[in-house]
Order: sequence, then structure tokens, then C-alpha cells
Amino acid sequence: MPIEDIVHPFLKFYTAAPQWVKSSVGQLYSLAPTRLRYGAKYEEFAAEIGRCGDPAWTARRADEKLLATLRWAIETVPAYAGLKGALAEVRDAADATRLLAAFPLLDKESLKADSTRYLSTRMGPETHLMAFTGGSTSVPMKLYLEKYVSRSKDFAYNSMFDTVAGVGRGDIILALRGRSVPGAGKPGGALWMYDPIKRYLHLSSDHLEAQYMPGYVAAMASWKPTVIHAFPSALVPLAHWLKANPAPGICARIKAVQLFSENVYDYQVDLIREVFGCPVLLDYGHSERAVKAISLPEDGRYFFWPLYGKVELVDSAGRAIEEPGVLGEIVATGFDNRVMPLIRYRTGDLAMWSAAPNPLRPGFPVVDRIEGRLQEFLVCRDHRLVSICTIGAAHFEQLASADRMQFEQSAPGRATLKVMSDTELTARARAALAAGILAKTQGGLDVEIVRVDAIARTGSGKHKLLIQRLDLSGYLGAAGIDQAGQDDRDDRAGPPP
Repeated sequence: MPIEDIVHPFLKFYTAAPQWVKSSVGQLYSLAPTRLRYGAKYEEFAAEIGRCGDPAWTARRADEKLLATLRWAIETVPAYAGLKGALAEVRDAADATRLLAAFPLLDKESLKADSTRYLSTRMGPETHLMAFTGGSTSVPMKLYLEKYVSRSKDFAYNSMFDTVAGVGRGDIILALRGRSVPGAGKPGGALWMYDPIKRYLHLSSDHLEAQYMPGYVAAMASWKPTVIHAFPSALVPLAHWLKANPAPGICARIKAVQLFSENVYDYQVDLIREVFGCPVLLDYGHSERAVKAISLPEDGRYFFWPLYGKVELVDSAGRAIEEPGVLGEIVATGFDNRVMPLIRYRTGDLAMWSAAPNPLRPGFPVVDRIEGRLQEFLVCRDHRLVSICTIGAAHFEQLASADRMQFEQSAPGRATLKVMSDTELTARARAALAAGILAKTQGGLDVEIVRVDAIARTGSGKHKLLIQRLDLSGYLGAAGIDQAGQDDRDDRAGPPP
């Protein structure tokens, strides 16, 4: 039984503790052996990952895992009981892809409407690991992972991503991934905190303006990080500042930048690469743990791990897309979650198969880029910019029952959160949600929560998580480019699936 799953509920207390507590407790905990921290399943996943260099073995194993997932779903998940006839026709693992085609596409709305139909009847509540998603999409949702398995799997694959990036055991990692730093909003409060467990130097993602950058740079000079983990929208302001205020001793020390969670624009990668002079690697994953992809130092495309889950692209009618260069929706079938196996799950993200050769990761599905992730900012009352992904990283439980949500802002420090739901949020839930967002933005944003009957789509049929009516170019030069880039991309893509 991995210690990580046991102590995870206490993480918020560890994060809020004084730095000397984190330093002492975290340093002691970091000495625990890998098997004890992550469990035996971690080693199983790591062993599978290690064999992915053998394309023939990987293809066979992927078919085996797909068939096992589909068989388990048909035999134990009520929503798929009607497919027992299709299962009876399967002879061996080579038929797994054909069986997968018999499953209907699963969208978030259907899953939210009656999630119990998608839970295995053989997995008791003690195996359920509750999770929330909706950080960068407009459909907040509660789902279930498998306790003692799902997080161990993620640790194994994230460790491999670090290996690809060249992260060593002695490297300190600069982290700009939506973490609020306790006390950062107070006069004289530290803009950083250090976690010795992950060797993370967390910088506040709630203070992205020029007047705070010297404090960030001072922390980097003191702690000497050699790798960066970041949301693109959180790192770009720091990169812009360092470009205008060179700190060669700090930037030259960075040997890799790893970007997570948001859609990434080419100009951002170019800027980050220019400032830090190192490879910029991209990660694609989500809270559902259904599929995962990374880029490589030598190749900026997204390579999907074949043993993590099965990836498909479909068109607007749900038909499979096989040819390169055709835009489609990413559909994911996740492995290794017996509690709530997600089969042909519509992610809402768009991509196209790559036509270029794949000599570096043979057998890995490859897409040129991944579209559809929004990255926008809300403006705090003191004109600080906070990424919408930073707020979404909190996965507020009060929104789990909402059908859709959307922020709208017309004035600094104030925003409206529209919640599309059949029932009104209680006054207590609205107050807790508003207080949570206020805390997440370090006291910078008051939010009025209102229930609405509908949330309009964009001209291209998308749901936007944020309607920003402020001109962000006056707050941060890159923000205007973000918006223009998104609009241009929408026009090119045409109607999405």
C-alpha cells in the first residue's frame, strides 16, 4: 500500500505549514524508498514503460491491456452490459480494436448525468479515489480513479517524463503550476516556498506582474533550480521579464523546461527557448488519467504512451480519422482503472495525426499538436493577472454537479461565475466557492456566482471557460497575443467535433 495515497489527504496541511516544518518533515519523508512511497504497482508500471522500446512487444501488450479493460467494463459496468454479445465474438487480444469500435462514444455530459452507471459493481467504496476535473474546460465533473493504482501509475509516467528531460536526483525544480504560496499576498510575505519531497521551488502563480519579478529572480538565484515545471501562461510573464532584464547566470543554469496542462502556442515555446536556451518539452494529460503524451527534446510533436491508454481521433460524426492532417477530437480509453473505466471518452481536445516519420518512438501514436486548451487570464483588483488554469487547478467540489461553467469579467477584481445547473447552488455553497476563489487569487478577485439556463457557444461551436471583456494588453503584452492566437486558431479549425 503506497504511503503517497495514505498521506495525500494531509497535503493541504503540509503545504500551509511554515517553511521550517516543510523543510524538516519533507526532507525526512523524501528519504523513504520508492517502493514504500509509491507501492508495488509503481514498479509494475515502470517495468512496462522500460519495455516500450520494443515495438512488437508493446503492440501485443497494448492489445492485451485494451482487451482486459473492455472485458472488465462489459462484465462489471452497468452502462456496458449490453455489449456481452460483442465480447462473445472475441477470440484473442488481436480483436480488441474491433471490440472497441462496438462501444459508443462517451461524453462528459452523459457521464455526469448518471455516473453510477459507469462504476464497476465489483469495486467497493474502499477502492474509490475521488477526483475532480474542469481546470481548463467548461465542464466540471466528479470522477473516480482506483486507489493505490491510479496515482502510482501517474508517478511512474511522470518519472519517465523527467528522465526524458534529463532531470537528476539532485536537481531542484522551479514550479509554476498554479500553487498558491501561503502568505504571499501579505506585506513582506515570501513569494516562494520549497518542498524537499519533490525538490520543488514553488513560486506564487498569483503574482505575475513586473513588480514581483525581482522577488522571483532572487529566489531562483538563492535556490539555483536547474529544471522548470510550469503552466505556459504562468511562465511566459517571467520569461518576458527575464528577456528585458537578463540574468544569464540564472537562465544558463536551466537545462530543461517542462510545460503542463494548457494548450501551448509556438510563440511561447520560442520565447521560453530563447530566454533559457534549453529544450522545451510538452506534456498532455488530464485528471481522468485516460491517455498521456509527451514531446521529446529532438521532436516537439506529442507522442502518446501506448500502454497508458488507447487514443483515437474522430470527426464531427464520431467516425474514426486515420489519415494525417485531418483535425479531429481526441477520444481516450484509459487502462488500469477498474473503478470507473473510461471507454471512448471524448476529451474535447483537438489534434491531427502527424504525417512525418517516427524513428524516435516507433509504435507510439503521434500528433503534430494538441488544440482546444484555453489559456486566459483574470485580472485582480491590484491588476495582477491570474491564469484561469490556476483557478481551475483547485477543482472546487461545489462545481462538481454543474453542467457547465463560465467566468465573465468586465472590471478588475470582479467577475461573474455563471453556473449552468438544474438546481440552484445553496447560499452556503456559493459563499464557500466565492471564498475559495478569493483565497486562490490571494484576495484579488471577488466572484458573484449565478445560475443560468444556458451558456452560449462561440461561432465555431466551442464553450469558452472565460469571457474576458477587459483589454489585457494594458496589463501584460503577451495576453493580447494569446487571445489573438486562439481566435485565429478557431477560424482555421472550422467547426469542432
